[in-house]
Amino acid sequence: MSARSSRTQRTTPKPFSGAPSTDAAWCPWRYARRRPVNAIPLGAQRPVLRVLFICSQNRLRSPTAEQIFASWEGIEVASAGLANEAQNPVTPELLAWAQLIFVMEKAHRSKLAKKFRAHLRDKRVVCLDIPDEYRYMDPALVALLKTKVPRHLPAA
Repeated sequence: MSARSSRTQRTTPKPFSGAPSTDAAWCPWRYARRRPVNAIPLGAQRPVLRVLFICSQNRLRSPTAEQIFASWEGIEVASAGLANEAQNPVTPELLAWAQLIFVMEKAHRSKLAKKFRAHLRDKRVVCLDIPDEYRYMDPALVALLKTKVPRHLPAA
């Protein structure tokens, strides 16, 4: 026998066969379990960003934006209008729901801040500078929205 005892001798690792090992000394996945994993478990849902599109009447621009981005991965969308006679008027509840707010014009941002200042704390409001000269689902409007909005959304 050699000068080393059998306890201190190094053993060569066994090739991994895919089957669980009964050998307590060699277990290739033994240490991997201790590492923290930042991945989302299977079946768990990814966090969703709630986006609100606002225009004046909620008839043309914001419903178009809602329609375009409704199928985008990772976001939920809604639209509303600032006018009292809007199809879906802006409410404090809708602002509380939204995490990101898009307005079509600078005047919308000002009016929103005037009417709902207390409800806009910690909210990001982005002005798209899209004038009121488009029809619902107008191809030019769709193209404009698809170039201006995605840079503010999370990558899919």
